[in-house]
Amino acid sequence: MKVSIVMGSISDSKIADKATSILESFNIPYELRVISAHRTPDLAAEFAKNAEKEGTEVIIAIAGKAAHLAGVIAGITPLPVIGVPAKSSTLDGLDSLLSVVQMPKGVPVATVAIDGGENAALLAAQILSVKYPEIREKMKEYKEKLKEEVEQMNRELNSK
Repeated sequence: MKVSIVMGSISDSKIADKATSILESFNIPYELRVISAHRTPDLAAEFAKNAEKEGTEVIIAIAGKAAHLAGVIAGITPLPVIGVPAKSSTLDGLDSLLSVVQMPKGVPVATVAIDGGENAALLAAQILSVKYPEIREKMKEYKEKLKEEVEQMNRELNSK
């Protein structure tokens, strides 16, 4: 089992760090790579063609501006691809979001929020939990923790 996190640029590493933190908390192995859909298209195609046989089960693709990385990879691999649009200097990431989410029929990319590394990793964990019961149990624990945090907020609000 492995999640591959690919970034269009090393500047996307802050978003990747959020994803790796979540994956580590679920004990999910991962790898990190910089692959540009535009500057290294052959590398992107090679990665997408070989990801499955290299043990990858879910791909998280982080990219900004034109943000074609997730779509290029999804067009080649049969694996699930989660796109993370990165906030760019031009349109605050809206350009990236639209590039990732507006995929043509037949080439789905699951898309999370702009800079949403945490949710990308959580979605990857949920996808893997279909096959790996130990991840599903950790996901249940994670959801319970979220619930408890909200309940604690309500207790604090009402104790004043």
